[in-house]
Amino acid sequence: MDSFSTKSLALQAQKKLMSKMATKSMANLFIDDTSSEVLDELYRVTKEYMRNRKEAQKIIKNLIKMVVKLGVLYRNNQFSGEELVLVESFRKKVHTLAMTAVSFHQIEFTFDRRVMSAILNECRELLHQAINRHLTAKSHSRVNHVFNHFADCDFLAALYGPSEVYRGHLQRICDGVNKMLDEGNL
Repeated sequence: MDSFSTKSLALQAQKKLMSKMATKSMANLFIDDTSSEVLDELYRVTKEYMRNRKEAQKIIKNLIKMVVKLGVLYRNNQFSGEELVLVESFRKKVHTLAMTAVSFHQIEFTFDRRVMSAILNECRELLHQAINRHLTAKSHSRVNHVFNHFADCDFLAALYGPSEVYRGHLQRICDGVNKMLDEGNL
């Protein structure tokens, strides 16, 4: 029996194409303006924290690749019933993360980096489980790269700390995330 499938081949081509085209201009075709603004701020704050433009670009590029590939898989109905449950759990956990991030910013003296880090790590594990049979080891390493950075307690402490350097970035990130929550995009 021939195992050739044009649908499978087309899906592989889409995933490959999306990974090659994960530039800011291409992301704007797939990601709305508010999300793009949040990604820009995440890039700026990452660059400021790491003092490394190239590494900050790589983290955001990997984040975009993750989001786009997950979207391609979802839109093409590639997830099994069990995987769909994991994707839905991931979506809910991201929603919780967004609400927690905004809440920690809006309500003084509530920030707890361990809580934020734990939620981010739970998101990572759910995502790994959901994409396990669909994406390559390289894609899984991209997931780790992104989540290792954003779940880093020192990074979170700097972002939510008293430094003026990060305060503006955090305000714009939270404004964008709040808008995404209001519009039902998170």
